[in-house]
Amino acid sequence: MNNHVIFQKIIKKEIKANILYQDKIVTAFSDIHPKAPVHILIIPNTFIKTANEINKKNKNIIAHMFYIAIQIAKEKKISEDGYKIIINCNKNGGQEINYLHMHLLGGIKLETLY
Repeated sequence: MNNHVIFQKIIKKEIKANILYQDKIVTAFSDIHPKAPVHILIIPNTFIKTANEINKKNKNIIAHMFYIAIQIAKEKKISEDGYKIIINCNKNGGQEINYLHMHLLGGIKLETLY
């Protein structure tokens, strides 16, 4: 089974996850192995394997992912102190699940993380 299936099951609510936000474009939920007090994953509801698959047709999804990440950062009260938004791409870039996803990290000083 491809490892991206877990994200598809979270989107469809077939797997229990702490979903913080969902609309027709993205789903945002808490990472089950957090690297910071706030560690949220934001994923597109449409399967995109890696950042390399961003194209003219789907490029608006990335902008929406960033917008939602910023809104969650404000809601979690980490926007003033600061946070990181990370997208890993492929094995050498640290991508573990073959499904485009964005990490929103905050709540501590993050200079040593990622």
